[in-house]
Amino acid sequence: MQVRTDFPEQRFVVGAQLSSDAGRPLTVEAVRPHGGALLVRFAGVPDRDAAAQLSGFVLTADVTALPELDDPDEFYDHQLEGLAAVGPDGAALGTVREVVHAPASDLLVLETDHGEALVPFVREIVPQVDLAGGRVMLDPPPGLLD
Repeated sequence: MQVRTDFPEQRFVVGAQLSSDAGRPLTVEAVRPHGGALLVRFAGVPDRDAAAQLSGFVLTADVTALPELDDPDEFYDHQLEGLAAVGPDGAALGTVREVVHAPASDLLVLETDHGEALVPFVREIVPQVDLAGGRVMLDPPPGLLD
């Protein structure tokens, strides 16, 4: 299993409940590290063949169980998804559809009037995130959103 959480020691403990994007709830029965990933056994998944049927699914945890983030510049993906993207002048640029965790930096996937745009989630381009206001301010270099 490839881990996409900053809190694997809290998410993947025996008894933890996770949901799959197929709608199937899964309960962690055993877990151990394996070469930069995790080997996880789930209740009701008796063998390798049954586990192979879960390949490619995204597992999620209940967001109400997530710990508060201490750093004001850190956000959970679900907090950013759906936010309006605006320029420095307040003009609408699009909507954050997804956060992609790329090797160089995280990327905001925007839905714009011109289609999809990938925006590096770095302070120089995304100087402000206003969760209460439901928006992210972007200061994109020329051509980024074209």
